[in-house]
Amino acid sequence: MYILPAIDIKDGTCVRLYKGDYTTAHKVAESAVATAAKFEAAGAAWMHMVDLDGAKDGQRVNSDLILSVRKSCGLKIEVGGGIRDMEAVDFYLEHGIDRVILGSAAIRDPDFVKAAVKKYAGRIAVSIDARNGLVSADGWTDTSEVNFITLAKEMEAIGVKYLIFTDISKDGMLSGPNLTMLDELQAAVKCHIIASGGVSNLKDIIDLSNLQLYGAISGKAIYTGSLDLKQAIAVAEAAQETQE
Repeated sequence: MYILPAIDIKDGTCVRLYKGDYTTAHKVAESAVATAAKFEAAGAAWMHMVDLDGAKDGQRVNSDLILSVRKSCGLKIEVGGGIRDMEAVDFYLEHGIDRVILGSAAIRDPDFVKAAVKKYAGRIAVSIDARNGLVSADGWTDTSEVNFITLAKEMEAIGVKYLIFTDISKDGMLSGPNLTMLDELQAAVKCHIIASGGVSNLKDIIDLSNLQLYGAISGKAIYTGSLDLKQAIAVAEAAQETQE
């Protein structure tokens, strides 16, 4: 299982939110470039970046900063937030980003997701963010009537290979991931599942590894020190070897 340390960008600053609430944004690091360097030094292979302003506004807002991080490190990077059309997908993938994350588009414009997957295949991931089992969109400011499993199956049917699942109630709370929902999702589709939200310590990494997920995203726990990234990577790699 890959551990993907996270950098969320709002107003050009590295921040974290509580339960996706933009009014709770608080700065967690001085420099995105320096933070990425620390992640790389700890042994991470992948990094997760989100343009929070872009997610809310529906367009690229912090892409210059994201690309400066891309140029500064050797990590593989996945990026989400405000990627609502093929121009945005092309922009990031042509500028060295390894995987782009489509979120609201999965509900609003599934034909666009299908076209992106047809063009870029495994370089497209879809983020499914749920509140009480129902999918949220537009930077978590709008909740749909679509069940998370229903959307996951629809995305699998059009060829999506990577799904990032967040239980919004867990995000930024350090209360542990929603293992029940993740297990249900893992059983429902054959996509690679990346867990996001609630990861707080090594036990959570072990629990997620036991579900045999593809990856786990962690942000706040790494910044607060409750999760040591280097140790988390070692635990995940050891679990992978045991499962093989």
